Amino acid sequence: MIDNQGNTISRYAKTVILLFITCFTVLLYIMRLFSMQITNGEEYKTQSRTISSQISTLPASRGEIYDRNSDMPLVINNDSFAVEVIPGEIPSGKYDTVMQKLAGYLGIPKSAIDEKIPKSVRKSYSSIQIKTNVPFNIISNIAENIYDLPGVTWVSKPVRNYAYTTLSLSHIIGYVGDINRDEMTVLYNKGYTNTSVVGKTGIEKQYDELLQGKNGRELARVDVHGRVISDNPIVEPPEMGKKLVLTIDSDIQKLVEDSLGQRVGAAVVLKPATGEVIAMVSYPNFDSNLFTSDDAGNLYSKLLNDNSKPLINRAVQISYPPASTFKIVMSAAMLQEKAFPSSRTIECKGRMAYGGRIFNCHVHTGHGWLDLKNAMAQSCDVYYWTVGRDYLGIEKIASYAREFGFGQSSQIDLPSQVTGLVPTAEWKQKKFHEKWVGGDTMSCSIGQGYMEATPLQLANMIAMVSNEGVIYKPHLLKEVRDPVTDEIIREVKPTVLTESTIDKAVWKEIQEDLRYTVTDGTPWYPMANKRVKIACKTGTAEVDGYKDSWHSWLVAYAPYDAPPEDRICVATIVEACNDWEWWAPYCTNFIIQGYFADQNFEEAVHELGFDYLIKNKNITHQKME
Repeated sequence: MIDNQGNTISRYAKTVILLFITCFTVLLYIMRLFSMQITNGEEYKTQSRTISSQISTLPASRGEIYDRNSDMPLVINNDSFAVEVIPGEIPSGKYDTVMQKLAGYLGIPKSAIDEKIPKSVRKSYSSIQIKTNVPFNIISNIAENIYDLPGVTWVSKPVRNYAYTTLSLSHIIGYVGDINRDEMTVLYNKGYTNTSVVGKTGIEKQYDELLQGKNGRELARVDVHGRVISDNPIVEPPEMGKKLVLTIDSDIQKLVEDSLGQRVGAAVVLKPATGEVIAMVSYPNFDSNLFTSDDAGNLYSKLLNDNSKPLINRAVQISYPPASTFKIVMSAAMLQEKAFPSSRTIECKGRMAYGGRIFNCHVHTGHGWLDLKNAMAQSCDVYYWTVGRDYLGIEKIASYAREFGFGQSSQIDLPSQVTGLVPTAEWKQKKFHEKWVGGDTMSCSIGQGYMEATPLQLANMIAMVSNEGVIYKPHLLKEVRDPVTDEIIREVKPTVLTESTIDKAVWKEIQEDLRYTVTDGTPWYPMANKRVKIACKTGTAEVDGYKDSWHSWLVAYAPYDAPPEDRICVATIVEACNDWEWWAPYCTNFIIQGYFADQNFEEAVHELGFDYLIKNKNITHQKME
């Protein structure tokens, strides 16, 4: 009886102990699961993903850029490589030896590698990029000695090659560089990473998102140390950036560059009926390929500190006094406002006294009695001083200037441009705390004083005359194409930028006067052209700091007797810092001749009969309007 009772108690105790152990074990598991899933859940999720897979980025090639005919590559990609190091694969104690050898192959100091691989990450199995833009021959040397370089690897990373033959395209195309901290802050949410290459200026920056493409990925299974344990990684191939076709004609760009020569200045050629920019030249220029070199930082600093400002696109980033080209705006205002009859004459005696000052016309002996047509052709300052001060006034002048697009963005598809300046009495009061006077109006009436415009704005001005009241938004992008199929994805259509309220009859009269300026005005000799009828206006801007030297302007459209869709417009400026040679008219005539006769610079000069100017530089040094 006692034995049975004892056995019963013993079995009961065992059951209680077993139950206790079971409950304790379950409780431990519950606590551990709570810790893993709740308390440290995110940490373990991240670690799990890191352990289970490793994602490597496969960089996409940037889209290529072509000229308007889509057969001339302006920007392509060259095969190049980036060298990387996986520190965890370097045997213990071998780091310094391996990195010293690698530094020798790459031609860089070992300290540069140490900066990228600090001691804190030398057991990591993540790739660290050491050097980009490594040519194939160096990669071959590394590959041949790879057993002495454990942990060293490389990936393909194409480098931009600016393949165009004319350096003047550098201001249009721009260049690329590694993304910086400020850019990363703005672009992070658009998929950019700290290894992205981005456009810094020009088309490269303006259309960076189209050119970027889409990076691919390689997913490989790795162990807890990050070592690859999968023989079959999952690869998502990269997608190349879009192909851009520009409005630029490479042959015309070269013609304009040669016509301007090594003279500080700019020239713009556009189609007035569409706003397409056929050529845009700014001198001095630079080679965009410099920015893909290892010494890009130092080269950039030299260009930035160059007094001639080669990085500046003078066609859109500098505004100048428009000088007598502004007389086109003045004539339109006078005719539209009926402020002064165009047939009525004003006597020019070569000077005009006002406000205690003497204002001298460019012909000091005077032009005599002139009506509007002859005042335009001879570019008489006295005529326009009188009309501006006594019959229009600064507010009306400013209003018409803005109607022509002055003082506002030209909205061309470039990331940086200035708006110029249209001064008024209110502006002067705020800027200088001074009252506007009649002398200010007189200066503005001939495009001097505070009035400023860019070469592109003056190209738009002459386009408005050609189109009889319409300016189309100037643009450099013609088409966006698929990089594989070459299918057109997007085509840029003409867009109206400004539409004038000026009467058609006014435009007709101005057009006739601009043609008369060529046949009977001051530029008749340099603008003589038997092949093409040209309508134009010259300008000579006074510049402080240059004695007996002036900015030389010319704006023109041609052919005069063709519809707008068959014309081109040209605006040229040669800065006062050059030796004075009144070059803008000659330059413009060479451009127009070459464009319509399908000739290069030398052929155009020869047909126009100006070979002696190029060979002997025997160009008049007198000031002309």
